[in-house]
Amino acid sequence: MSSYDAILVVGFGGPEKPDDVMPFLENVTRGRNIPRERLLEVAEHYHHFGGASPINAQVRELIAALTPVLRQRGIDVPLYWGNRNWHPMLPDTMREMTQAGVKHALGLVLAAYSSYSSCRQYLENIEAARQAVGPDAPPVAKVRSYFNDPGFVAANADRLRMAIYRLSTVLRDQCHVAFTAHSIPQRMADSCEYANQLHETARLVAERIGLPANRWQLVYQSRSGRPQDPWLGPDICDHLTDLKSRGVRAVVVAPIGFLSDHVEVLYDLDDEARQKAQELGLEMNRAKTVGTHPAFVDGLATLIESRFKGTPALACGMLPTLPDKCPENCCPSGMPTQRPA
Repeated sequence: MSSYDAILVVGFGGPEKPDDVMPFLENVTRGRNIPRERLLEVAEHYHHFGGASPINAQVRELIAALTPVLRQRGIDVPLYWGNRNWHPMLPDTMREMTQAGVKHALGLVLAAYSSYSSCRQYLENIEAARQAVGPDAPPVAKVRSYFNDPGFVAANADRLRMAIYRLSTVLRDQCHVAFTAHSIPQRMADSCEYANQLHETARLVAERIGLPANRWQLVYQSRSGRPQDPWLGPDICDHLTDLKSRGVRAVVVAPIGFLSDHVEVLYDLDDEARQKAQELGLEMNRAKTVGTHPAFVDGLATLIESRFKGTPALACGMLPTLPDKCPENCCPSGMPTQRPA
């Protein structure tokens, strides 16, 4: 049995009212010399949705769904929640944990893949929060990235299957699926397994629903940074243009790189990509993210249980299960990549 006496859920964070938007964006981009004009441009994405991101509410829903499943498995420890960029901020949560007497927590980072922004940076954030609180702050051991967790794959497959089913009968058997994820700089991608893991998840999801290899592709969205810097591609909107030129009539977009339907998914896919599809005359459906799908929640509970009880970790596909402890040289730092969520 483990010595963990708490679980720390670690998220990206997002504004919950219009007055939060600019302070949140300033937190996200601190130290990156982003022009204020660019921040104002991104702020409009949030104001398009009432000046708030749904991401914090979605984290609350996930914690509410996960807690009883853990209790059923005999894991009856408090769950705490801290964000990288907006309240509840990690240092505040770490201080709360320290005052409550937590000695050793297990950290669940809400990112399924391995890259600097989705893994190593969170470890740095956790350690910075500990240093801010002081020597009594508890150490936090991170749950491994879970791109090939059976529950994650099953939940994505079910979401995709439902989106395909919403197409007309004529188009279901010929539609193309575009799996999307957040783009990162090519130089960062070259030093981590992010793209390989995404491709494996897409392959596993496609295989699970019986989708032929010639009817799906992994593409990217939410690119930022200087135009002259190479980033992972193709971009979803460019891909839609290519599909049209190949005679495709319908596309289903499956955002497997994200866990919830936050602003990047809503704006980049439901607004920009959908508008592009309409201009091209493509019928487009968008699959939901895993969110609180029971298979995903159960998979997270199994990952946590494996650390608490020493039971075998589960994985599917051709890539190995990642180690519980990240190697010191994994996912080296580089240009910050994630746009606000």
